[in-house]
Amino acid sequence: MSKKVVIIGGGIAGMEASITLAELGYHATLLEKSHSTGGHVQDWYQLFPNRRPAKEVLTFSELRMEGKVKTINDADIIEIEKNINDFRILLRNGKLVVADAIVVATGFDLFDAHRKEEYGYGIYENVITSADLEKRFSEGKKILTHSGAVPKRIGIIHCVGSRDEKSGNNYCSKVCCVTGVKQAIEIREMLPETEVFCFYMDLRMFGRHFEELYKESQEKWGVSFIRGRLSEANENTDGSILLKVEDTLAGKPLKMKVDLLVLLAGFVPSGGTKAIGKMLGLPFGDDGFITPKDEHTSTNLTDIQGVFVAGSCTGPKSIQDSIADARAAATQVANYLK
Repeated sequence: MSKKVVIIGGGIAGMEASITLAELGYHATLLEKSHSTGGHVQDWYQLFPNRRPAKEVLTFSELRMEGKVKTINDADIIEIEKNINDFRILLRNGKLVVADAIVVATGFDLFDAHRKEEYGYGIYENVITSADLEKRFSEGKKILTHSGAVPKRIGIIHCVGSRDEKSGNNYCSKVCCVTGVKQAIEIREMLPETEVFCFYMDLRMFGRHFEELYKESQEKWGVSFIRGRLSEANENTDGSILLKVEDTLAGKPLKMKVDLLVLLAGFVPSGGTKAIGKMLGLPFGDDGFITPKDEHTSTNLTDIQGVFVAGSCTGPKSIQDSIADARAAATQVANYLK
């Protein structure tokens, strides 16, 4: 077929959408603003709930793309012009890409934990984010304190930048809870003598086998869960972190000292989602993500003919959901072009 489709965003959703479109016989061009495709999956060590190596999923997509999808990395889009029959996408390097349809798959960014100053990220050496911890796992590094000591106690804080009016994000990021459970197990595997405490608001184990993973973390790995939001974290003279938490089940305040504090950062709309959405004139919801044509029946469609959406540009999604959503978007594009 001579029809051309441009997919904007080279994360797992953009990759899957481009592969599916290519397999359907369309000319698929994937535009990725960074040096490589893969998005956030590149930064993951193991995936929940079966703790499969993330590289396996990424390699699966990369091998299927070979020879089928034209990929342009470092693709900085500065303008998108809609004509009667096509779209003209201008890149900063002067290159012009023409498309009969566009799939927006610009994904998400992680909440900037520096904004929660009361938690001490960027202030105290022994406060890190879940992304920092995942990177240590991926690089095969031991989980140590800043001074190089094995932590005796680690605290994991859920909902950092999610379900938080102070941050302006009232929505749930969907995968933080299970990420915290997965990482707690991995810590206990690596450091069996280390105590791990998860501080949560409500545990939302929405996916298949997620609840089983949560039970395993307690029954097999001895991870402790405390219902309550962290109000403040302060550094002690020895570099440890003093937590002040309200235990909402016990109905009383709680103080605990941990050697390492992990902040589970939530999803926020990516810079690319905001920029591309504005260029195309797409509507945004109160949460800042792109709003599709109909949130029940047309989740991959937009009000602009020829423009489709896939993945986490419309809201937080797991990898499984993003892949399924991308395939659905590709099907909608094929129906449109026919």
